[in-house]
Amino acid sequence: MGPAGLLVLIADRTVPATAARESPGRYARLLGRAKTEVGHAACLCRTPPLRLVIRVRSGRHHLAGWPGEGHEHAPSCPFHKMHPTLSGRSHYAEEAIRENEEGTAVRLATPLLTRQDARRKPSAPSPTTTDSGASSSRRTVGLLGLMHHLWESAGLTHWQPTWHRTWPTCHARLREQTDGCTVNGQRDVLYVVPPYRPANAATNAASFAAFHNRLGRRRTHERRGLILGEIREITKTRQGERLALCHLRGGLFSSARLAERTRRSYRAAFAGTPAERAEHSARRIVLAVVTRSTKGYLVVEDIAVMLTTTRYIPADSSHEVRMADALTAAGHSFVKPLRYDVRADVFPDFVVTTNPRRPVYVEVYGMAGLASYRERKRTKQAHYRARGIPVLEWDTTEPMPRLTR
Repeated sequence: MGPAGLLVLIADRTVPATAARESPGRYARLLGRAKTEVGHAACLCRTPPLRLVIRVRSGRHHLAGWPGEGHEHAPSCPFHKMHPTLSGRSHYAEEAIRENEEGTAVRLATPLLTRQDARRKPSAPSPTTTDSGASSSRRTVGLLGLMHHLWESAGLTHWQPTWHRTWPTCHARLREQTDGCTVNGQRDVLYVVPPYRPANAATNAASFAAFHNRLGRRRTHERRGLILGEIREITKTRQGERLALCHLRGGLFSSARLAERTRRSYRAAFAGTPAERAEHSARRIVLAVVTRSTKGYLVVEDIAVMLTTTRYIPADSSHEVRMADALTAAGHSFVKPLRYDVRADVFPDFVVTTNPRRPVYVEVYGMAGLASYRERKRTKQAHYRARGIPVLEWDTTEPMPRLTR
């Protein structure tokens, strides 16, 4: 059954699953009755049905997959989540990301409330950008890990051939996650840039002003916040760089030292010229830790950058962007596994779910010149052979294989 035919049961009424996920406000009264009378909604993508959490935040209802059951939904279901073995989230200890019926609590490695005397000390590099080891007991989440968690929880790592995805779609899905989320025990510290529409301009400006005014120094402490959005342009300044984000007035200002470190840590997102990135249909999403300067500017303290396709499907290289676009053009359903803050030894680049009974792993090999990369490639191939996993491989020095359904 395709995503258009999937239904959810809310109280005593069935409604389209995609509409309930992306436009819960249309069913607010029904969701309120279901929460009171039943305690949950139900997804009908499987038999027996799977429970769905009904959350209420700031007077708005949201539907979400039941904690720990996301991977049990059908691959075409908007509430489906990656199996734990194909997600970097499995490397965290329980306290790093806690989910329950009320929402999600994240322990971020970067502090959002600092003392002024500590503010003068050079901050240590974020675990997001420096730690490449895998650990099953990681107790905090780096910036890239938090961005990957939001993307994965919002279902933005999945693609179906009937979907049409724009920033308004991403914003609506991401707001579902952030509305019920605390970071380091604080609410309303993560601002997802809303899409610009003339009718919403005043509301958006007021929301951003409220976020902006909460930042900066207050007596002995300094408050930081998080901004998630898409890079529109980067320009040089005397002290470093100015990042302009799509749909957001003003800019974020980064020091030259941080800008250099960011480029080293996220090489794929900064590879090539703007024209070459446009040719590859690539976008860049940022999650930045920001504070407010004494003059009111937003100063970047730390940052993570994620490369995506024009449809906001994450990719780890320009070659993966091409593969994701080719899979989309061929009419495939697929998923992009995300690593969070770790690098697993065996982790596919994509999983094609066009035939949900026999998923196919996709591997894009683009660094054949490195001995360590060749060894990792052999390890992956042996792993897949031993488990009988079908694999579609593309050595980027060769033409792309046929991807017909």
